[in-house]
This record gives sequence, C-alpha cells and structure tokens, in this order.
Amino acid sequence: MKLIALLLATLLISLSGCIGAPVALTPQTAQRLQSQAPIRFLLTFDDGPSASGYANPSRSVIQDLAHNPVLPGIKAIFFLQTQAWRSGGSPRGRKTMEREHAAGHILAFHTATRWHSNHRLMNDEDLAQTLSLGAASIASITGTAPSLVRPPFWNYDKRTFAAYQRHGMHILLTDLSANDGKIWGFNASPRRRANLLRQLSLVRERIALGELPTVDGVIPVVVTFHDINRYSARHLPEYLQILMDSAQANGLQTAAAPFYTDRATLERAALARTVKGTNEVVHLPGVWNWVWDADAH
Repeated sequence: MKLIALLLATLLISLSGCIGAPVALTPQTAQRLQSQAPIRFLLTFDDGPSASGYANPSRSVIQDLAHNPVLPGIKAIFFLQTQAWRSGGSPRGRKTMEREHAAGHILAFHTATRWHSNHRLMNDEDLAQTLSLGAASIASITGTAPSLVRPPFWNYDKRTFAAYQRHGMHILLTDLSANDGKIWGFNASPRRRANLLRQLSLVRERIALGELPTVDGVIPVVVTFHDINRYSARHLPEYLQILMDSAQANGLQTAAAPFYTDRATLERAALARTVKGTNEVVHLPGVWNWVWDADAH
C-alpha cells in the first residue's frame, strides 16, 4: 500500500507541470567543462513496442531515427515489454521488435508480464521466470540474451539486482527524461523544452565534476522516451533538436556525431553507464529519487 501511495503521489506531482529554472552556468563550471570530453546523447525508449495497427508510433520512431534533419541513422536502445498484450505479446509487436533489431537498434529488457509489473513485488520464482521468459523472447530475435535491463518504475533492490545479474542483465537508468510516460489521455508535453533544458543543466554540473565516464572519447548522456507515446513519436525530430539546443544553452560541447549511429559503440557506452552495485548513488530525473528513498525508509 505504501508503494502504491508513493506512485500516486508521484503521478500527481508530475502532472502539476512544475519545472524549475535551469541551473545557472557559473564561470567555474564553464572552466571545468573545458577539460571534459564532448557529450553524445544515448537515446532509449521504454514500454514498447506498440502493437497498434493504426499509425504505429514505434514504427514511426524507427523511421525518424533513420531519417531526420539532425543526424540520420541514429541507433537507440528499446526496453521492451515482451509479453504485454499491447506490446511485444502480440504478433504486430513481435514484428516491430524484429524491425528494430534489423535497423541496428539494441533490444533490451523491461518486462515479460501482461502488464507493467514492478519486479520488487514478485516472489523469487516468478521473478526468475519472467526474466528467463523475456530474455528468451529477445534472444529468439537477436540470437543473444539481452545484457541491459531497465527496472519498471526505475525500482530495484538488492534482491532484484542480484536476479538481474544472474541472468546477465545490467541496469541502465537515465540522465534525462522527456516525462512522456503518459500513454493514454492527455499525453502532449507543452513544456518539453523547459523540462529537458532544466534536467540537462543538472547533468552538466555532474559532468563538470567528472562524475560521468568517458567512453570512446565522448561522455554518454542517457535520454529516455516512450515509443508507444504517439505525441513523442510525432515530435521525435523536434525532440532531437531540443536536445541539441539544450546542450548549447548549457555550455556543453556535443560530439561531431551528437547521437549514436553504431550498435556496438552504443552498447559499450550503455554498459559503461550501468549501475555497478546496490550501494551506488544514482541520480534520476524529477521526483523518482525521492520516491524510492522514501520507500526504503
């Protein structure tokens, strides 16, 4: 009951639309940034694939990643709901997963239940079964078991972390979130630019302090969208430009290729950003850190 109450509180806060101003760029931070590598945005999409037969948003995302005015040929990570009836559990969803893999994207694990189930609420047997089922579904398409997992609701503990490790999965969280997880009802994002600008200013401070790793000469900055959100799918090229504009406004240098265009390079970057242990301090956008800190006490 406590967990449900916290989730409801989080939803109410997220719907309030309160977005703080960006953290001001100080001369000290600007100087520190000069010694840091340029950034590259690492795009991830949660909760897909869409099983819609009408203007499928996941397939729209695949097309826009391949063809857009910012950088054609972008590769992304799709955290999949392999068994959900409106996602990978349908023939159309399965076919979309195959298209994602064929286009050079990474298929990663999110859930393997009919709904968006929190792994912490499962017993050991059910958790092991759902991880095995999801891994097998993805491996049947890619030929290898997934190495990346994103826990539903970002929520994990020592028990679920150990279960992921036993299945060869490493947790990838996020630096920036489009806050587009609202799939039904009003799912527009009128403050999308202010939201990403603010979040990136916070990440910039961590970059200036050298807290983010450099991989292949760049600093991967993880960004999260939902490819089953039709608004996000329709506005993906705009979101790509917003990320570029936000980097410039925050005094951050982007790499010559500001997004990943190679699957192997993308995977190396993602693995470098995964959570290495349950005692590691993590930074989640918005109120999620507060939610899980409160849940732990």
